[in-house]
Amino acid sequence: MTQPAINLNADLGESFGAWRMGNDAALLQVIGSANIACGFHAGDPVVMRETVRLALANGVSLGAHPAFPDLQGFGRRVMQLSTKELEATILYQVGALQAMAAAEGARVSHVKPHGALNNMACADVRMAATVARAVKVLDPTLILLAPAHSALERAGLDAGLRVGREVFADRSYQADGQLTPRSQPGAVLHSAPDCVQHVLRMLAAGGIVTTDGQCLPTPIHSICVHGDGPDAVASAQQIRLALEAAGYRLAALDTLV
Repeated sequence: MTQPAINLNADLGESFGAWRMGNDAALLQVIGSANIACGFHAGDPVVMRETVRLALANGVSLGAHPAFPDLQGFGRRVMQLSTKELEATILYQVGALQAMAAAEGARVSHVKPHGALNNMACADVRMAATVARAVKVLDPTLILLAPAHSALERAGLDAGLRVGREVFADRSYQADGQLTPRSQPGAVLHSAPDCVQHVLRMLAAGGIVTTDGQCLPTPIHSICVHGDGPDAVASAQQIRLALEAAGYRLAALDTLV
């Protein structure tokens, strides 16, 4: 019997100057793919290059994590950009990480939008198409890592991109498959046991399990473990151990898509 495979990804490189965010070194020992901030919501050129080096040293694949230009709001504030501006913004950020990767003899293998940009592109068909077009124009071999059951997933497929479908270990889902807004109770799961239970329930059900108990069937290629909370590393470690105990093999994203 073939052992099922799954990828773990995390958002990293989110420090900026003297300000530190998360424990990237510890998380990189747990995950398989890193979504590296490109300077618009977090990160800076030095942090980007150091994160690339750390990821490569741990055998972790490189992903660009572009966002709205919103350092103060950590990329979580809604912004209205024209199609032209949004496409250029994505190209600018992904291109910067590609340069850092090339300087280290490596390449970026996937793109995952961040925060409000990701949330809006999951619901807005036009914005999703802009994101997918920007990725394809830059490099049609890039994987678009997109939330399952989203407009962004569909736009990536329509553009002919390889699409990695992800679910979030620490976020609950509404009946339409969208993430519960952070402003609502129960939107974020804080304890490692709750995250483990959430992940295993979705994998066992074969899809997204919503807060009202529905299952929205979908392939699941990758699980996002956020790196910016106090229990982030412990949660990621426990999720990985639970997956391995359940018979899953941890794999690189590009082997699953």
